Amino acid sequence: MKKNIINNFIVLFLFVLPFTSAQTEAKVDWKEAKTILKRIVPPTFPKKDFVITNYGAKGDGTTDCTSAIKTAIDDCNKSGGGRVVVPEGSFLTGAIHLKSNVNLYVSENAVLKFTNDKSKYLPNVFTRWEGVECMNYSALIYAYGQENIAVTGKGILDGQGSEDNWWNWKGKNSKSVKGETQNEARKKLFAMAENNVPPEQRIFGEGHYLRPNFFQPYKCKNILLEGVTLKNSPMWFIHPVLSSNITILNVTVDGIGPNNDGCDPESCNDVLIKGCSFNTGDDCIAIKSGRNADGRRINAPSENFIIQDCKMKDGHGGVVVGSEISGGVRNVFAENCVMDSPNLDRAIRIKTNAVRGGTIENIFVRDIKVGQVGEAVILVDYFYEEADKGNFIPTVKNISIENVTSQKSKYAVWIKAFKNSMLKNVKIKNCSFENVELPNFIENVDNLKFKNVTVNGKVVGQ
Repeated sequence: MKKNIINNFIVLFLFVLPFTSAQTEAKVDWKEAKTILKRIVPPTFPKKDFVITNYGAKGDGTTDCTSAIKTAIDDCNKSGGGRVVVPEGSFLTGAIHLKSNVNLYVSENAVLKFTNDKSKYLPNVFTRWEGVECMNYSALIYAYGQENIAVTGKGILDGQGSEDNWWNWKGKNSKSVKGETQNEARKKLFAMAENNVPPEQRIFGEGHYLRPNFFQPYKCKNILLEGVTLKNSPMWFIHPVLSSNITILNVTVDGIGPNNDGCDPESCNDVLIKGCSFNTGDDCIAIKSGRNADGRRINAPSENFIIQDCKMKDGHGGVVVGSEISGGVRNVFAENCVMDSPNLDRAIRIKTNAVRGGTIENIFVRDIKVGQVGEAVILVDYFYEEADKGNFIPTVKNISIENVTSQKSKYAVWIKAFKNSMLKNVKIKNCSFENVELPNFIENVDNLKFKNVTVNGKVVGQ
C-alpha cells in the first residue's frame, strides 16, 4: 500500500511539473540587454577596394552609374569580398543589389543620388510592403538571402523623394496625379493576403504606385549600416526583414515625406540601433512583424532589440512598436535617447488593434530626455485604425519605464486597452513630466505601478 502511494505521487509529480514550468513566464530585465549585446557582432570585410570609377562610373551627377556599381559589386563578391568604394562626387544610380561579403563604402563628400526613372527599380523583387509580402519595385538598396553586407562611410545617399517624385503616389498632396496613387493597389494587396493568394502571385510594380523603401535586406544575416546620411526616401528608410545580427550605428536619417519612417526592422532578431539621428515624416523607429493574415502566416516575431544614444526630432513617434505587429514583438531595450520637437507626436508609442493581434511583451525604457512632444510622452493604443473591429485580440504586457523626463506635452501617460485583453504589468518609476496640459488617461490596465512619478510637480499614483 505504501509503495503504491509513493508510485502514484511520483507519477503525479512528473505530470504536474512540466505543466507548471510551462505556465511560468521567464523573468526578463535589463540583464538580458547585456546578453543580447554580446551576440550582436558587426561583419568585417577583407581589405580590398573596388572603386566604382574604375568600372566606368562618373561623379558628374548625370551619368547613369547603375551598371558600373553592379559590376563592381559582382567583382567584389566573386573575389571573396571587400569594399565597393564610391569616391568623392555625385553618382546617379538606379537600384543597388548587395551581395555577400560586400561593404558599399560611400566616401566623405560623395553622394549616391537615386534616379527618378522608375524603370531603374525593375524588375520586381520579393519584398514586404506595409507588412505584406508581394512582388514590387526593388528597394533603392536591396539584398536577398545574403550574409555579411554593409553600407558604410560618411557620404550621403539621396533617394530624391519629393512632392514631384515618389511622395505624390501617396495621394495626399497637390502634386498627386489622378489615378497615379497607391490607394487601389494597397487595397488589392491587403485583400490578396487575406484571401491567401501566394506572395509570388501578388504582382505589383509598374502601374501600381506602391513606393519602395530605401534600404531593405531580406532574409539576410550579419548586416552593418554605419556613418552614412540617408535623405528623402520614397517611403520607409531602413527596413530589414526576416534578418538577424543587425548593427545600425551613427546613421543620420532625414526626410519629411509621407510614411517616411526612419528605421523599421520587421520580423528581425538581435538588432542594435545606436547613435542615430532621426528627422522623419512618420515614426522614427518602429519595430514591426507583419500585417494581419500575412503576419500570422509567416509567424516570425521581432525580438531582442537594443536602442541606445539616439536623437529624434520630427516624427509620429520616437521609439514605437507596431502597428504591423501580427507576428509579435518581445525584448526591446531603449536607453539614453533624446526626443524633442513640436512636430514629434509621442516619445514612446505602442499601437495595435483587434485585426493585427499578436503579443507585445518585455518593453524596457530608461534614461530618456524628452523636450517637447505634441501628444503623449508614453502612449499605448489598442484602438489604432481598425480598433476593436476584429477577431485577433492583442496581448500587451510587461512594460517598464524608468528615468524619463519631459518638458512639455499634452499628456504624460495615455493608455487605452481592451476590457477583454487588459494591458498587464506596467511599471513607471522615477519619472517627471512638466508643462502637461491634461491629466493622465488610463483605461483597462491590470497591475499599473507608479513609483516616484510627478506630473507638473505633483506626485501621482493610480
